[in-house]
Formats: sequence, structure tokens, C-alpha cells
Amino acid sequence: MNKKVKKTHTKISQNNTGILVLENKRIFKGIGIGFQGEATGEVCFNTSLTGYQEIISDPSYAGQIINFTFPHIGNVGTNKEDFESDKIWTKGVIFNSEITSPSNYRSFQHLDAWLKKNKIVGITGLDTRSLTNFIRDKGAPKGTIAYSKKSKFNIKKLTHSTIKWSGLKNLDLAEKVTTQKNYIWKGLKTWKKEYGYKKNNKNLFHVVAIDYGIKKNILRYFSDFKCKVTVVSCKTPAEKILALKPNGVFLSNGPGDPAATGKYAIQIIQNLIQNKIPLFGICLGHQILALSLGGKTKKMKLGHRGANHPVKNLINDNVEITSQNHGFEVVKDNLPKNIEITHKSLFDNSIEGIKLKNKPVFSVQYHPESNPGPQDSVYLFQEFVNSMKKNAKKKRY
Repeated sequence: MNKKVKKTHTKISQNNTGILVLENKRIFKGIGIGFQGEATGEVCFNTSLTGYQEIISDPSYAGQIINFTFPHIGNVGTNKEDFESDKIWTKGVIFNSEITSPSNYRSFQHLDAWLKKNKIVGITGLDTRSLTNFIRDKGAPKGTIAYSKKSKFNIKKLTHSTIKWSGLKNLDLAEKVTTQKNYIWKGLKTWKKEYGYKKNNKNLFHVVAIDYGIKKNILRYFSDFKCKVTVVSCKTPAEKILALKPNGVFLSNGPGDPAATGKYAIQIIQNLIQNKIPLFGICLGHQILALSLGGKTKKMKLGHRGANHPVKNLINDNVEITSQNHGFEVVKDNLPKNIEITHKSLFDNSIEGIKLKNKPVFSVQYHPESNPGPQDSVYLFQEFVNSMKKNAKKKRY
């Protein structure tokens, strides 16, 4: 007598070729797009209205599945210029509406084809409002996204993969996304409609950027401000960084838990601070700098992800609209006395910027390179250049 073979795959409605399974076993159904397969990560939402290609290619989204709250994603296709990284680290994407045919003079490829090429699993036709409300109320959950043209899914396996995954807490992702080989940035400036990317041919200062998952538009802004940039791996010792004779050191954005990355990064940054070299940090770089100065970080319930976040500049007493992408924050309690808080979020009063009172060291939680997003905070690059200029004058005397 033949034994019955246990059926492991569940046939979802033929129209539902995409599925999202959360850690609490809740299931969201939709239509699969992009790469056929499955991926597990933290499910978060982004409120930006534009810039989906820059968002998806941002290394800070490593280990995450992005739920876009704006319903029309993909309308302008994808192009060859708006990449924030050469490799895409995002686990998956979720859209509300079906992708329409691209309508933009810069487009060279449909978003669906671009997702396939970069092996990103996606779902469209999903109730993104319901999913966003769930995240808002319960916090960012672990989830597994899957796409099958035959609409066959092993729900038990997907649920197990979701629950088994460790999550972002205590996870160092910077060492995965960082450059494997140090390099000099090619000097392209930020994109302009008239001529695209123009090369910077005048290097007034040399910046060494520690790559925890750096966005290319940060490098472009340094070129705008006439800086040569050498990008180094996140585990490069301070001695090797100083041997490059930089005028300043930049601590980049990146994914994962800052405390986990800090196990090797803190000592490097502390050594650099002791050498009184100007330091500027963004996002993960901001968090690790705070840890290096004796502060603490913690995981947020929701995080900040979007291009419309109001931040109060406590020095100038004005408000900046900022672009943000982070799930961890610097803790206010017991912050060392030599740290001054320079910016705070008007959404939840969390710390958005700090500076060291007696040295040219400062950082912000948000993204002043604004890609996508407003350009209210580009002045921070000028402040960093000014600190390098001032420090260079001191060394002459």
C-alpha cells in the first residue's frame, strides 16, 4: 500500500502570485513582480512620493522589505544614473498599484525588469494602507515575501523562515555592504538637467570616507564642494586612514545595528578623534559616533523613513524638512556632557544631530544629501568644509 505524500504547498488564488507572511502568521496577498523567489527581512514603510530607484538602491535598506505608502511607484521607469550603490541590498518591495508604462525621458528600463535583473522580489496590488497601519501600531515586523507564477506557496516554510530569522537587532550589516577594496571616487558632481553628471577637477580638500554602506550622492556632494574622496572599508584601522593624510574623515550611512558595528568601529573613531581631525557623520555614522563618545543607541518601534520629516535646528532656531532612513536612534538619557544636541525631530523629539563641544566633530541622523528629498540641509557639507579649512590653518602655525 502506497503511503500518502504530505502536501506542503498551498494553492493561493490564481490571481495572487505574490504573498507576504509576517512573524505573527498574518498573510497579505497580491500580484508578484520582479524576481521569482522568496526573501526574508524586516518590513518597514517609506512615505516618499518620489525617488524609488534611489531608495531601493540605498545600502541602508539591507535586510529590509520596503512597503511604499505612495500608491504609484514605477511610473518613471528606471535609469542608468540614479543608483545609490552598484549592488542592490534591499530584500523586497511592496507597491499598492500596478506599475504603468514608464513615462520619463531618462527612463531606459521598466521597473519590473529592473527588479528582475537585480533579483528583488516584489508584490503589487497589496493593501499597503492596511500593512502600514499594522506596522504603525505593532512596530516593524519580520516577514517573508514570495513570488510564484503558479501561485503555489509553502506557507509553513515561509512562516518558519520568518520566525527563525534573527532580525536587525544585534546584526552587523555594514561589514557585508562595505567596499571590499579602497578606491578614489571618480569625482562626479550631483546630477543637473542641463548636462547630467559633471566631473570635479578642483580638489581643495581630501576627505576619507569610511564606508558603512555609503550612498553615491554623498560622494557627489563632496565633489560639488571641491573635495577629493578616498573611500575605505569599514574595518580600516585609524593608522591607515591617517596615513592617507586626509583633511577630514566622513562616517557614512549604512544598515544594521550600530552597537554591533561599533564593536570594531568605535576604537577606530576614538583614535581619529584623539588626532583632532574634523569628523562628519550621517545616519549610521551619526549613531556610531555617539557610541564612540560614550552615548548609547536603541532600536526604534517604527523608525524614520521618508523625505518629509521636519527637524528643528537648535543652533539656528529654524526648521528643516529632511530625508530620513533609520530604525535605530541615539538615546537621550545619560548623554555625555561634552556632547551638544544640535537637532531634534519634530515628529517624536528624538535626537537628529550632535556635536562635540571642544573638537571639530559633528553628525546628523538624517540625510542632507537629499536623494530623494528636499535640500534644506546641504549646508552641513559646507560646515564640514569650513571645519577642514579652519583645521588646516591651525596646522600651519
